[in-house]
This record gives sequence, structure tokens and C-alpha cells, in this order.
Amino acid sequence: MDLHSTYPGISDLKQRAKRRLPHFVWEYIDSGTGAETTIHRNRDALDQIRFPPSILHGALEFDTSARVLGHDYPLPFGIAPIGMSGLVWPDGEGILARAAADAGIPYTLSTVASQCPEDLAPHLGDNAWFQLYPPKDPEIRSDLLNRAWQSGFRTLVLTADVPVASRRERQTRSGLTHPPQMTPRLMAQIALRPAWALGMLRYGVPHMRALDKYIDDSQNLPPTAHIGYLLRTSPDMDYVKWLRDHWDGPFVVKGILRPEDAGRLEQAGIDALWVSNHGGRQFDAAPASIEALPAIRAVTNLPLIFDSGVASGLDVLRALSKGADFVMLGRAFLYGIAALGARGPAHVIDILRQDMLANMGQMGIATLAQFPSGQSNN
Repeated sequence: MDLHSTYPGISDLKQRAKRRLPHFVWEYIDSGTGAETTIHRNRDALDQIRFPPSILHGALEFDTSARVLGHDYPLPFGIAPIGMSGLVWPDGEGILARAAADAGIPYTLSTVASQCPEDLAPHLGDNAWFQLYPPKDPEIRSDLLNRAWQSGFRTLVLTADVPVASRRERQTRSGLTHPPQMTPRLMAQIALRPAWALGMLRYGVPHMRALDKYIDDSQNLPPTAHIGYLLRTSPDMDYVKWLRDHWDGPFVVKGILRPEDAGRLEQAGIDALWVSNHGGRQFDAAPASIEALPAIRAVTNLPLIFDSGVASGLDVLRALSKGADFVMLGRAFLYGIAALGARGPAHVIDILRQDMLANMGQMGIATLAQFPSGQSNN
């Protein structure tokens, strides 16, 4: 079957994913926080970026490569950290890591994934990143960093935009706990999704394996009070400097929306900034990430990584046009594995690549370096 004839866009994968997942799992991946206005704001702001099409430029030979943090990538995007991917589909993290390695793009493992760094060590390419939710205990912090490094992760990403837990009301209403507690309500939802259920029977109920050695995960906690939250702290600049001193590879801080944060992080020796509003999952009054991007670009020469709301190759180009050096996607890849299992990530990558090429052709742009500053209308 030609996947492009059936699932030509990320939206098609999203629709199939919703049909295949139990309701509480769907709510976990698709929801935001509050009234979800930040999710809509991300989408609306991206849609406002328009480009005048180009004509009479002749045939183009496209080059979609990008260089960031000392690595050359064939595409300007990668896989963002996604907590509990194994809840979305069995072996979710393994599927994503292998697909990223095959495609030569970065994969970012979350601290609160359902597989730990050691699980993924055999499947990593040269582009493995590890996302850290900041543990309060310095011994746990040091141990997590060492485990990630020994497993082959070379880029560290500190998520700094979760100083407190968000409420994520849709997740709470769904009945989801961590680890999932098989209540009659959830069992009824699972019974309607046999493919998901059979996979989970094989792999077992997912939980946050990286944290097993640090705390008892047998208690059932609401989605905004799981053990990842119980272990972590709200970092400050001293915390950032400690991490810089104790990590030998590239170090990225994620969750930047204010230009004034760029300067002090640059002075602290950070290698790149990640502009993100957590995909609308953390703060419902946040600006759209794409709205914040140009002002941050104006005050720093550090590489800028971007996420939040990206759902197409055109969105990738929109972010690049506003100053991003690289783009990361999360939900799109979850839709892919939920819709197509192990075939999903490669198809997501191909959808994004083909959409980029089609739109670059319309703009008359052969390489990503050719985006003229200020060409887009916003």
C-alpha cells in the first residue's frame, strides 16, 4: 500500500490515531492546558506567515540539509522529547529512536519516557539527545547525566518551562494516572481498541523506567503529580551553570520565550536556545512560540531550535524564515506511531520532507540558506 495515497498529511495520521487509541491515551497526547487557547494561538500565528510565490526561476536542485550543534543533518527537523511515548504505542521510544537513526535526524529521549537511556543504547545513531526534567537531588541529577552519557546521548536539553505542574484538565477528566491504573472506566475504553490492547499485553503497562531506581512508582498519581514532578525542582541560573560544568557535550535550554533570557544563558555557556511554549501544555496565556522567535533571534547569535504547533513541512519553513536554525516536532510523531506503528515515523519524515520540497519550489528556494530576511508576510 502506498501510504501517501491514504495518509498524505499529518492530519490523516491524526485522524487514524484517534480511532486506534483508547480515549485516555488520546487525551494525553492531544490535549493542552486550560482552555487550550495557546494551542490555537500557535496554529493561528503559524498560519499568518505567508510567502509570495516565485515564477520563472527554472528547475531547482533542492538541498534540505542543516547544520546545528556541530552536526550536519539531511533535514532541518528532528524528534522532540515526548514523555511516555510507550503509552501511545508499545515500544514507542524504541520505534522513534530507530527511525531517527535511520533518517539521520536527532531523537530526544525524555526523562519521563517509558523506556530508560540504557534500553535505547543499542538503537541510537550519532544524534541522540537527552531531555532533563531537573531533579532536585544532586545525586540523582549526576546519576541521570552519567546514565545518559554512557548510553550514547551526547546533547543535553534542560526543560526550564515547568516551574510548577500545569493542570491539563482534559488529561485529568480522562481518568489517566501514572502509572495507568486499570479501572473499569479505562478497561472499557481499552476493550474498544484491540490493536493497542494486544500490544500492551505484550510489553506490559508502561511507566517511567528511568526513574525506577530513585522512587517507588507503585502508587497511582494524577497526571500532573507523577513521580517526574515529585522528583524535580524549578531550576535557576546556578542550576544551569552546574549542568554546564558537568556535561561535556552540547547543552541546550528549552522553553525560551523572552529575549532577556537569551543573554544570560549565552553568558553561562549554553550552546543553543530552544524556543517553545511546551506545545500549549504548560501555560495557557503564553504567546505563540513563532511570535516570540524573531525577537529572540534579534538578540543572540546562538543556534535557535523551535517547536510548538508544527504540523507540516510548510510550518518547518515558516519557523526557519523567522530565525530558527532547526525545528523539532512531538505530536506529529506520536500520531505517526499510533496510526501506523513502526512504519509511522518514517512516513511522518517523508510527509514533512515532500511538503518542504513542494513549498520550496513554489517559493523558488533551492536551499534553506536562501530565505531572504523579512520575505514572509506576517
